[in-house]
Amino acid sequence: MVAPAQFLDYVDANSTKFIDRLAEAVAIPSISGDAQRREDVFAMARWLRAELDKFGVTTDAIPLGTQHIEGQVLALPPAIVGRIGEDAEKKTVLVYGHFDVQPANVSDGWNTDPFKLVLDKDTGKMFGRGSTDDKGPIMGWLNVLEAHHKLGLPLPVNMRFCFEGMEESGSEGLDDFIASEAKKGADGWFGGVDCVCISDNYWLNDRTPALTYGLRGLTYFNIVISGPGADLHSGIFGGAVFEPMTALVALLGKLVTQDGHILIPGVYDGIKAADDEELRIYNSLDYSVADLEAAAGGHIAVSDDKATVIMARMRNPSLSIHGIEGAFSGVGAKTVIPATVGGKFSLRLVPPQQPDDIRAKVEKYLTEEFAKLNTKSSMKIEYLHGGIPWVADHKHWNYQAAKNATEAVYLKSPDFTREGGSIPVTLTFAENLGVNVLLLPMGRGDDGAHSTNEKLDVSNYLQGTKLLGSYLYEVAEITGTKA
Repeated sequence: MVAPAQFLDYVDANSTKFIDRLAEAVAIPSISGDAQRREDVFAMARWLRAELDKFGVTTDAIPLGTQHIEGQVLALPPAIVGRIGEDAEKKTVLVYGHFDVQPANVSDGWNTDPFKLVLDKDTGKMFGRGSTDDKGPIMGWLNVLEAHHKLGLPLPVNMRFCFEGMEESGSEGLDDFIASEAKKGADGWFGGVDCVCISDNYWLNDRTPALTYGLRGLTYFNIVISGPGADLHSGIFGGAVFEPMTALVALLGKLVTQDGHILIPGVYDGIKAADDEELRIYNSLDYSVADLEAAAGGHIAVSDDKATVIMARMRNPSLSIHGIEGAFSGVGAKTVIPATVGGKFSLRLVPPQQPDDIRAKVEKYLTEEFAKLNTKSSMKIEYLHGGIPWVADHKHWNYQAAKNATEAVYLKSPDFTREGGSIPVTLTFAENLGVNVLLLPMGRGDDGAHSTNEKLDVSNYLQGTKLLGSYLYEVAEITGTKA
């Protein structure tokens, strides 16, 4: 079902208003990980709820508890939930997004104030923290609601909303809320939901729209090696004592090879090789080894084969070493033997890997390898956090509706992708509600989410608004429900 022309025309005619709406949202520095900005996250929640209320959405702000941060006990930002439409003959679509953002300062390398949306009229790029992650997509949904409200058009589906303010800080409190609402059935905020749509990811590149049906999970570790009671002088103690750094480097070197093969026994157990159909998906993607190397800033891909590189990026598990704490760094030549050092690394997981199983295998392997070092230093393995991988049925009508909408708006078929990162709430919705979850991105692969000079192209913002609205009409069409 093609979206009504008056809806599409409304988006074009109100582009300035929609950009101003995004500017208002970006101007609220809703940094969830900064205790000093917690009130700004609450202010963003109030702002968003007020916008939803304008367009006939029944809303509530759900308290999610408290957290300990920077030595304080702070209230968690509320989940903003909403509903509009109760027609039993229509499908019900649940929309998720997050209104918190990563920290940002001009001193980090921003060319402009990160909390002032700046439009470069020559390039059509809008710079500002949260512009693409994830305030732009949320504003897209508000734009869809406004258009239908102002035009007097009935929405083609019933809609439910769940917006949170802690996604960038682990989504604390949200999983429990979703689970409790799911148990309420028809009486809960998510009662009767037929599918979920999340816009919190990006195209593979800056050319071709994408639909994402898989995300990798995560396990994150810190190996802490301790020896002497204090840092020592290498000229006095070097060669006479067991050094923690030497042990740590040895252990980190036993985790993964240069080409990315993980050395932990059993870590690949149960992972099936890609079949011909899956390989065709990867080979058909508008993405190349050159694209990856351009994004990475160097000729460093692990292979020259397109499918191999794409699978390494999004389909296969990986292990990355992130850093060493407690050691000397900086200018000069300090001849210190660190007393305690920590090495942080993580694994990205794919089905059927589970965080608890991988954790056990990692800890067993490190314990055995540490014993082989015959050092008098001690080791402690800290498990920092984990997340379960997710893969959806990309042949489901939810994805077909999104594909049809993409083709209608962008006049080209989308890439079907999996992503290497993690969005834990995706699996939370899938498991608790038992419905198909779709990742429908608005932004491009070069938007720089979490980075300096984060941006969203005006064209993606406006066309993305049309895409979100068109998707709702395609859901109604493909499922044969009344529009």
